Order: sequence, then structure tokens, then C-alpha cells
Amino acid sequence: MAGLSIGGDKMRRMIWPLVFGIGGVAILVSLGVWQVQRLAWKEAMLADIEARIADAPVALPEAPDMEADRFLPVEVTGQFRDAYARVLVSQRGVGAGYRVISPFDTGARVILVDRGIMPTEGAVPAHEGAVTVTGNVHWPEEVDGFTPEPDLARNIWYARDVDALAAHLDAEPVFVIARDLSVDDAPITPLPVTTEGIPNDHLNYAITWFSLAVLWLGMTLYLLWRIRRRTV
Repeated sequence: MAGLSIGGDKMRRMIWPLVFGIGGVAILVSLGVWQVQRLAWKEAMLADIEARIADAPVALPEAPDMEADRFLPVEVTGQFRDAYARVLVSQRGVGAGYRVISPFDTGARVILVDRGIMPTEGAVPAHEGAVTVTGNVHWPEEVDGFTPEPDLARNIWYARDVDALAAHLDAEPVFVIARDLSVDDAPITPLPVTTEGIPNDHLNYAITWFSLAVLWLGMTLYLLWRIRRRTV
């Protein structure tokens, strides 16, 4: 009878750690599986975006849609106006530079063109006559609560705020990031749209959840072993 009592007490002591252990492992594994599924979804989305970016350019739509026309490859011909804005950026391994945003007059409308990056020293080149720009329609999302206000006296901006830039440069809030120009725009080097800035951390998240599941399982087994030893 004493042996049965000890055995029953041991089982009662072990049942809740076992329940929490199995439940915790199940939850952590399910989170890892969910992140693996999200990884597959994100990789498919990035592949779709890359294919869209590389498509043959088309004419600029009259009223580009922020969702339907994001990354749309276009070709526009017109003239750069004299005004421009400089957006301070930093390139890994290179350092600080300015993205040059210019109003671009197509004859029928004035849009914004992100011509690329140039050193912080030097003059922005001017072009006489027609220029053809091949690039992608985009709406950069760079402004947050920590973004400083532009220094208009020095013509330095700290983010590509399309609406604010359009108002400042007297253009439509239509933004084309240049991939290629029909003229030599040195010292400006185009920085075309890519998927590099789109985060894809789902693999790291999945590894984290699966690692936690293994750790939780190990802790559960260790606790059960300790309970068993105390009740032997």
C-alpha cells in the first residue's frame, strides 16, 4: 500500500509539469512552423517583385495606384527642371551621399525623378534638351516619428517624403526611381529599385522558435527527472 501511495504521489507531482511541458513545446513548434510558412510566402512575394521590377518598361499611367503600380517599370521622356532636392543617405562601405530628386517635365505633367546618389561634394549636373528616364514607380516609406524636418536653407532632406517633396518642387506626387538615363548624369549614379530593403527575417524567427522548443523540452525532462528522484 505504501508503494502504491508513493507511486500515486509521484504521478500527481509529475502531471502538471508534463502538461505544461507538452503544451509549451506544442506552442513553440507551431510558431516555428508558422514562420516557415511565412518564409515561403515572403520568398514568393520577393520573387514576384523582382520579376515585376525587371519587366519591360511601359508608359507612365495617368494616375498611378499606390498598390497596383508599385515597382511598375516605366519609361518617360522630358526635361529636368533646374530645381532639385538632396536627400542625405549612407551607403554601406561608401559613406554619406545625397540622393538627388528632381522635378521632371514631360510636357503634359511634372513628376519627381530620383536620379540616384552623388558625393556630398560637387555640383548637380544640368541637362539641356530631352532626357529619357527608365525606372520604376515607387512610394518609399522612409518617414517616421524620428525623421528630422528638412533643412531647406541648405537643401538637405532626411527622407524621401514624396508628398512633401512634390509640394516643395511644384510637381505631382508621382515618384520614379531611375534605373537608366539617356544622358551621362555623372557624378550621380542611379540607385535603382531592388528588393534588398524588404526585410525577410522569417528563417531566423523559425530557428528561434524551434530552438526554444528544444530548450523547453530539455527543461521539462530535467524537471520530471528531478521530481522522480525526489519521490523515489
